[in-house]
Amino acid sequence: MKSRARLLPLFAAAAIACSAGASFAATTVINVTEDGEGGGAMSLKLDPPTVKAGPATFAVHNDAMTEQHEMVVVRLKSPDLPIPINAAKNRVDESKLKSLGEVSDLKPGASGKLNTKLAPGTYLLFCNMKGHYEAGMEARLTVTP
Repeated sequence: MKSRARLLPLFAAAAIACSAGASFAATTVINVTEDGEGGGAMSLKLDPPTVKAGPATFAVHNDAMTEQHEMVVVRLKSPDLPIPINAAKNRVDESKLKSLGEVSDLKPGASGKLNTKLAPGTYLLFCNMKGHYEAGMEARLTVTP
């Protein structure tokens, strides 16, 4: 009987450890690769482009050789919402959008992460360094229920 009493705390600890591991497994990882140099085409690519709602980690990597980038995440009210541009600054007007966060100031070759919770809908990811959005650094993420 004494051996069973000693094993009970071990089984309880194992059950807690397994349930804690399950919560980490539920986080979706979205890989974001940024690329492009000043004066040329730029890109922001997502893998995968569609995910289920819930906790998510954006794993962002700047693949550029010389250009600094950032990644901003905003939820759009509708998929066809026009994106507000501040022409004088050659950037997206972030004050007119609701940001979920960003990974900023990524030097060439650097990586960063953003953890957030995603609700169903359409999200815009973009680099808002001067001229980068208009050079092609944007992508849309679809989040399903």
